[in-house]
Amino acid sequence: MKEDFLHYIWKFKKFDILDLKTAQNEPILIIKTGEYLELSGPDFFNAQLKIGNQKWAGNIEIHLKSSDWYLHNHEKDPAYENVILHVVWENDTPIYRKDNTEIPVLVLKEYVSKEIIENYNALVSPKTWISCEKQIKEINGFVFKNWQERLFFERLERKSEFVYQLLEEMNQDWEAVLFCLLAKNFGLNTNGNSFLQIAKSLSFSVVRKESFEVESLESLFLGTAGLLDAEKEDLYFKDLKFKYFFLLHKYQLEKKHIDPILFFKLRPDNFPTIRLSQLAALYHKHQNLFSKIISIKTVQNVYELFNVSASSYWHNHYQFDKESTKKGKSLSKSFLDLVIINTVIPIQFAYSNVMGESIAEDLIDLMHETTSEKNAITDKFDSFGIKSKNAFESQSLLELKNEYCNHKACLKCAIGLELLK
Repeated sequence: MKEDFLHYIWKFKKFDILDLKTAQNEPILIIKTGEYLELSGPDFFNAQLKIGNQKWAGNIEIHLKSSDWYLHNHEKDPAYENVILHVVWENDTPIYRKDNTEIPVLVLKEYVSKEIIENYNALVSPKTWISCEKQIKEINGFVFKNWQERLFFERLERKSEFVYQLLEEMNQDWEAVLFCLLAKNFGLNTNGNSFLQIAKSLSFSVVRKESFEVESLESLFLGTAGLLDAEKEDLYFKDLKFKYFFLLHKYQLEKKHIDPILFFKLRPDNFPTIRLSQLAALYHKHQNLFSKIISIKTVQNVYELFNVSASSYWHNHYQFDKESTKKGKSLSKSFLDLVIINTVIPIQFAYSNVMGESIAEDLIDLMHETTSEKNAITDKFDSFGIKSKNAFESQSLLELKNEYCNHKACLKCAIGLELLK
């Protein structure tokens, strides 16, 4: 038994309310259960009750045992002076106010059905991947779809916090924010933080000025990454290194620490040399990329906008000094789907919020068009009969697992609440 279960019972009146009595044997009439704010202080604010012949307005505090009042030092906290009812599962000691009047107590276990307790225990007790894995497929489709939408926007709200943070760091320059997000995305999980450091260490004004020459951008990105620090015989390497040092002197750029760039365990198409060259090609092709990103409505728009390739040198190289079979290095559709999920959607959402606009339906439509991610979490849900047909659904499932299931927050989850019914 946990307190959040008692909160759920009180909030939704999941107990027999017709003949309630306090532990002191006074009748209780619930007029208003109060507002559940989940803040410091009493659990429910502004409740209204009738106890005996007296009408009360104030707060409700809920504990497993009444003695928890003293365990949590509420007797010393002025925030609890306006508690009008102490709701507990077990009443093991009387609680008094400062004026020595006893706080009325409601013992919930005397009014809760065995069925709801059994449902709760069945939901939270099993040591399984998720508590509801045997029942989740049975959830009403309307409830599940509404919850998916809520989960999707909760995830988007959290992702947008990083965008707002970047916006502060970049002095409200949305183009610079987009550059940072794209750089992080191009680095994927392995080099994402290093690529972000590269983007942050370069003034975006320099990127703007040098975007008319793709080799200048490539030398700038590879040089900042530390990938031009060695000595090699390769002529293209030498050319890029010369340009990089010229740009360092031209703009008085300070060489900053960048976390090591990794090649280990990456597929060759994801090598940092290839991704940084592709990023340079993108900014060479589009000098006003942000305005184009904001106006994107379809997946096809993204594929067309990001139709770029690493420079010709990389068609038969993955690393300097090591020639490979000739192959074009354009951005794949699967990679661009990740760009939509992790860059396009979050920056569109954040920008619309700052501008006071609502584009929720447009974002949902775009995510429905985007291919679902394939990972261990979506595969596991698939085994329970919950298939993600698109990125909207896969993002919702990731949020469900990471923010609810992993924390056993079944009583804050629409699926858990539905099963408890």
